[in-house]
Amino acid sequence: MKPKQYFRLALNSPVEGDETEYFNLKKRCAGYIFTKTQNDMVGASCFYEVDVTNLWNEFQQYKKEADFNLSFNVIMMKALIEGLKAAPRLNAHLEFNKRSTTGKLIIKKHIDISMPVKLENGETFTIKVRETENKNLKSLQAQVDFLLRAVKNSDIDRLLLNNLSYRMTGFVLKGKILTSFMQFFTGFFGKNKVMNISDLFKKKKLQKKATLVPQDVNEGTVCFTNWGMLNSEFTTANIGYAPLLYPQVFLYGIGTVSDREYAFRNEKGEVDIGIKKIMPVHFTFDHRIGALDDVMPLIKKIDEVFENPQIIREW
Repeated sequence: MKPKQYFRLALNSPVEGDETEYFNLKKRCAGYIFTKTQNDMVGASCFYEVDVTNLWNEFQQYKKEADFNLSFNVIMMKALIEGLKAAPRLNAHLEFNKRSTTGKLIIKKHIDISMPVKLENGETFTIKVRETENKNLKSLQAQVDFLLRAVKNSDIDRLLLNNLSYRMTGFVLKGKILTSFMQFFTGFFGKNKVMNISDLFKKKKLQKKATLVPQDVNEGTVCFTNWGMLNSEFTTANIGYAPLLYPQVFLYGIGTVSDREYAFRNEKGEVDIGIKKIMPVHFTFDHRIGALDDVMPLIKKIDEVFENPQIIREW
């Protein structure tokens, strides 16, 4: 065996015909967050299905009466917000030092919801719905609609670059100078670069349309996701595990509402067949904040919405 072949085998290097795809800026940012989650977070997950027949019917009726275009996704987002008020320790960031085994849970004043959306090129990108704790359904829907319009008009890479500059500055202030330098260098030089360094000095074009600002794409306090919206062909799959978004400690996910047949006894005592609206629900929490007891106040609060759907008219 020739030395070149030996070292290529030893390094498990690509061979002729292999295709190499380098991460773009969005994938690099997501990779950093998920790697931090994998290394530093202790996630516990739960999946279950909910009968949302009454809530769905109430939503359809209220949608006809409301003077704005209400979505079921925003209904569930509002339910999560109310649940977080009952379980504020889930609306938090967690910091833990593995060397000293010291840690702290920073319970956030505002409920800033990270919400993954699908871009026109098929990639997934997370936006932040800010300060939702006191918003009613109409203002919450207006904010979500604005963000969905703005993401189409925004230079996502430029936004992420701005946020990366904040993060690299934070690394320097924490003494992680080498980490900051490596992220900067690989971002603008070599095979892994995501843009030319001259792009840093280009003036930003004035946009007449709504666009995102850096505060719309940095870390939220909790994640809400609807995997049915992210992929219309992914309607029947059940998510077994969804990772947290570091440094958040809670994620709440829902799937597509679907019809399901069920057997019941009618007024005559005869067995009959009916249709229910079933929605899959998934949540993940960091086990270091406590146990399932810390999550149950939120689950009970959201269950109240399923059992008494008329409450959405008070939102």
